[in-house]
Amino acid sequence: MTTDSARRSALVALLLLTLVWGYNWIVMKQVLRDCGPFHFAAIRAVLATLVLVIAMALRGVPLKPPPLLGTAALGLFQTTAFQGLVQWALVEGAAGKTALLVYTMPFWLILPAWWLLHERPRRAQLAWTALAGAGLVLVLQPWRGLGGLGSALLALAAGLAWSISVVISKRMSAGGEVSALSLTTWQMGFGAIGLVLIALLVPERAIAWTPGFIAGLAYNAVLASGLAWVLWAMVVQRLPATVAGITSLAVPLTGFVFAWVLLGERPLPIEAGGIALVAAALVGITRPARQPEE
Repeated sequence: MTTDSARRSALVALLLLTLVWGYNWIVMKQVLRDCGPFHFAAIRAVLATLVLVIAMALRGVPLKPPPLLGTAALGLFQTTAFQGLVQWALVEGAAGKTALLVYTMPFWLILPAWWLLHERPRRAQLAWTALAGAGLVLVLQPWRGLGGLGSALLALAAGLAWSISVVISKRMSAGGEVSALSLTTWQMGFGAIGLVLIALLVPERAIAWTPGFIAGLAYNAVLASGLAWVLWAMVVQRLPATVAGITSLAVPLTGFVFAWVLLGERPLPIEAGGIALVAAALVGITRPARQPEE
């Protein structure tokens, strides 16, 4: 696959991810009415692992695991820590603000990607990143309070865990020998073990198996945790880590739009301005670099 075609396929995958994950912030907030955060995270991870194993069997992908140490570390950060912290943050935090705090991941990622992956950011990328950061500040409006310091810190910690997982995933896929489906399946399995242990240790209320909860669980298991993380692994393999991180900011913006249309959460003018800045940064950073003229 050529560099241009790989980039185009990665951007298509990002578009699908944006829709699936953007809507899922509403789904996750709603299912917490029927289930504790850790029980939900554990169940969705176990079901997603089963869905991915079936997908591997149908596609004839060997069940041999990738390097176990790296895969276990990826599962710890990408599934156990990230998913657990996100669900915990949503207990008290608003869906839109929590999503934006979680998606500070790209800003955590810049220095590790530079030091560990040798992906030195271009000046233009740094400028677009700064513009996206300014947009996030306008949306979050920290001078008005973050709606609960505990929830905000949990969301920021989730973003940090995700950034670490991106570096691990990028290093594991550097040789091109690990398939996105295999890596996603095995890391999900390791991460699910961690979430199940947490769910067993932390007392939570009984699950209410309502039709809405079952539908939300199915959406998460098949789409948001199954298909979407395979797409994300492909994106990380085919785009520089910093670019993949910044472009993922389209997800919380889409979540804001869904909340506006479906829940009537109309953004304030200053929030709309921030969204416009982040959108402009996304357009800028996804444009291929201009080649120097000969």
